[in-house]
Amino acid sequence: MQIANSVALVTGASRGLGRHFATQLLEQGAAKVYATARNPESVDLPGAQVLALDITDPTSVAAAAATATDVTMLVNNAGINTMHALVNGDLDQIELEMNTHYYGPLRTIRAFAPILKAGGGGAIVNVLSAASWIPSEHWGAYHAAKAAAWSLTNSVRLELSGQNTLVTGVYLGPTDTDLARGLSFPFELNDPADVVKAALDGVEAGQSEVLADALSAQIKANLALDPATIYTPTTA
Repeated sequence: MQIANSVALVTGASRGLGRHFATQLLEQGAAKVYATARNPESVDLPGAQVLALDITDPTSVAAAAATATDVTMLVNNAGINTMHALVNGDLDQIELEMNTHYYGPLRTIRAFAPILKAGGGGAIVNVLSAASWIPSEHWGAYHAAKAAAWSLTNSVRLELSGQNTLVTGVYLGPTDTDLARGLSFPFELNDPADVVKAALDGVEAGQSEVLADALSAQIKANLALDPATIYTPTTA
């Protein structure tokens, strides 16, 4: 999948990784970039075509697909972190996590898959997380939703292989975006520009997975281990 002359749609493009995706796609020669957000007035990207899109709203997704009928690359980037645990957290917030990270990308994939097929296959990029592979004692809703999105990505890859659609999952650890602001980590945060470059390089190389940092690679490698040896509860 070549970035040059592609037509991309990026969800959650008003800030963070989404803004970097839209910017780098334009810089790499995409013919058109639909920069989408729930509030389109929040998107300020010269050269991008701004489009309203709330991935939690089926009507909004359908309207976006009816407008952006020339898309050859779908970038599912929009995300949240409600910071809720599963057992005692607010169930409405837990459902919001699933609606945003699982059902949202599923809605956009279902809406745009026929468009991608008509254009020869194209690509879908799902921005996931190393959190797909490791649980959290305090943010269980986020981790569970990202794990569901990982499974979604793998299943969709198989389902769309017959129409020649590349499905790339992008996995990253804590990155310097609004989602990480105010949180403390014992290591330096990723530069979002570096993450997006790795993702787009992976798409051009036809990769099914992009592990954007060493932390993601290590956490995935740990999947083969006994969970009791790597998941240590805290008292925080």
